[in-house]
Amino acid sequence: MSPNEIEMLRDTKRNNWVRLRTLVILRWFAIAGQMGAILVAYFHFDIRFDIGLAVMTVGASVIGNLIFTVVYPGNKRLAEHEAMLMIVFDILQLGLLLYITGGLTNPFALLLLAPVSIAASVLRLASMTLLAGLSILVISFLARFNLPLILGSGETLVLPDIFVFGFWIALVIGVVFLAAYARRVTNEMHMMNEALLATQLALSREQKLTDLGGVVAAAAHELGTPLATIKLVSGELLEELGDRPDLVEDVTLIRDQSDRCRDILRSMGRAGKEDLHLRKAPVEAVVREAAEPHVDRGKTVIFEVAPAADSDPRQPEIFRRPEIVHGLRNLIQNAVDFADQSVEVEVLWSANTITIRIEDDGTGYPQSVFGRIGDPFVRSRRQGEDQRRRPGYEGMGLGLFIAKTLLERSGASISFANAAAMDGKDGGAVVMVSWPRDRIESKVSDSLGQNVPIRA
Repeated sequence: MSPNEIEMLRDTKRNNWVRLRTLVILRWFAIAGQMGAILVAYFHFDIRFDIGLAVMTVGASVIGNLIFTVVYPGNKRLAEHEAMLMIVFDILQLGLLLYITGGLTNPFALLLLAPVSIAASVLRLASMTLLAGLSILVISFLARFNLPLILGSGETLVLPDIFVFGFWIALVIGVVFLAAYARRVTNEMHMMNEALLATQLALSREQKLTDLGGVVAAAAHELGTPLATIKLVSGELLEELGDRPDLVEDVTLIRDQSDRCRDILRSMGRAGKEDLHLRKAPVEAVVREAAEPHVDRGKTVIFEVAPAADSDPRQPEIFRRPEIVHGLRNLIQNAVDFADQSVEVEVLWSANTITIRIEDDGTGYPQSVFGRIGDPFVRSRRQGEDQRRRPGYEGMGLGLFIAKTLLERSGASISFANAAAMDGKDGGAVVMVSWPRDRIESKVSDSLGQNVPIRA
């Protein structure tokens, strides 16, 4: 899926992010606050304004809420235009109420920021921009035109022009800042959720393939004996039916087909990864299995396996967990994608750790993406030369995110660097994956079960 398709899909999902009940409840809170502020200002602080018109303005929101509550079910999810119209109504209603009660002189003018924040969270960019523009227009109108507040002494409450201008600037900046901030945070949150979902799907797929491989391996093992019996019996029949050429052909066909079934099951059995013999494997075997789909893609994949100094030379056996295989596979795929000629995969172990180092001979990570490596949908690495070398590549960083998430789930720590920055030589990107040995090493010697003596 391309970046544009993902952005379109994300915008499409915004159409039904918010329920009608949510906006209705928020509006009830606003209505209660507006009525409370009107009554307190008029009767307690003796501030004079057209209270009848103000109550009618609040009543418009009450009528709207009652209509929505009666006509529509509470669990209705609003379409893009429906949510936008509701927020437009809230902005205009609040603007009219502020016009009646002093404009920007009214400290509650700050509440004009609330509809913009909601719009940034639930609407598409075009709709959000339109509503932010409408809010700025309302704020600008209120700065010049409003019905002034009159104190109980008969004095008109008027602020100096410099204060009104300052309030206008602050509110305009607040609209722009909150709209951009809320949208950025919401986008990142949903982007992370989509990436986590992709990670779960990848792990689920790997687990299903592993389970399927176990079934195939078990079937190959269990069917081996009856197929051998069929082959043996068919061979004996061939010897006894030498004078019946009409039956010899049929028996020969049976024997050939049993051989074919044996070969098919043997090849399928080799793909059975959950055979009890392969619940654990040497770390090199697991790494080679992860790299297998990418060793014949036109780049040389070099494996180096060695213990650290003064370590046990025996290679540790680790559990063949789907998240380890899939995570390493994604890292090796990424290295092969960006390599010029070759990729080096180095397997090291010490008394306490197991480390896998993957290095390609490409151009390395751009400095601009170092702080975001491992985040989903990072597009910055696809630039200039890389665009020309691989015009069909649509990488967005999701593969690295999946690999990082899965490997960290298995207990690994992962670091990203450029070879040139590490040792001063020419080189591409380097990924270091390191586990404590006790997190992934298999120390169970009887994983196939203990032999039980047969008793008569």
